[in-house]
Amino acid sequence: MAEKLRVVLAATPAYREMVFAPESTARLEALGDLVVQDDPGDAQALTATLPGTDVLITSWGATPLTAAVLDHADRLRLIAHSASSVKHFVTDEVFRRGLRITQAGQAMAEPVAEVSLAFTLSLLHRIQRFDRAMRDGAWRDDVPAQHGLTASRIGVVGASRTGVEYIRMLVALRAAEVVVYDPYLTDERAAELGVRRTSLDDLLRTSRVVALHAPTLPETHHLIGARELALMPDGASLVNTARSWLVDTAALLDELRSGRIDAALDVFDEEPLPPDDPLRALPNVLLTPHQAAATVECYFEMGQITVDEIERHATGRPLRYELTEAALTRMG
Repeated sequence: MAEKLRVVLAATPAYREMVFAPESTARLEALGDLVVQDDPGDAQALTATLPGTDVLITSWGATPLTAAVLDHADRLRLIAHSASSVKHFVTDEVFRRGLRITQAGQAMAEPVAEVSLAFTLSLLHRIQRFDRAMRDGAWRDDVPAQHGLTASRIGVVGASRTGVEYIRMLVALRAAEVVVYDPYLTDERAAELGVRRTSLDDLLRTSRVVALHAPTLPETHHLIGARELALMPDGASLVNTARSWLVDTAALLDELRSGRIDAALDVFDEEPLPPDDPLRALPNVLLTPHQAAATVECYFEMGQITVDEIERHATGRPLRYELTEAALTRMG
């Protein structure tokens, strides 16, 4: 028998409609008392709502859970984040008080991996270049070299949730070889995934496409800079659906302007990308507006995972996506 809970859902009406399908909302209501707070960033409203609350569901724009906020959480035991990264609102105080945290980021792994795969195939076949040239009136003028996936080595930087989904897709489509750089990836796990571990420099020197799936950590800032980009072979391509934090954008722009490499980017230092940003004018760049995870199904799955985790908590079962303090230091 599930324990009856008081659950606070701190999310805007638009977010609730996008993420919590009627079925998910009904499941939350069945857990006990569901209280909705329309402004997730309103700390004062949250502190007024927290007393007597067992579970707090957070969303985009969540207010930081400081000691002053958590002092009002007399019964709180679980924080269920209905999106991905929790670093913008989870403080040391959360762990100090023994609160449990779970999040729904797994829902984003597959759609982002799909976009990374779509980018990979587009770059191999130079679709972005052909599209731009044909819009300018060209027809098979200066045709760039095209390659197939089954003849290409693909390098993956970061065996994260999304990185693993991307790897599985590449292996299923019989990429010639998949190499991975990730300091936390073991040989045993690499063998399970059907990939080979390697150094970052070797990956960059030998891969036809390099896809970034590493987390945003101090040590990954500008992981790909001028030196690293210079290692990539002529005609190689870079895929970034992770974070612009990983790449020195000025160095990337220099390489792209030379025409030596291509890129497909979903993330940028400044968002929205300014209308006059030079990336917009380059024929060897494929751009999307930070929308890789934004499928209808992804959003609803975020809600489903959130409810699943709360039901597991209510019935005393292990959480599937619990975050520990140690794990959080390795996550973006």
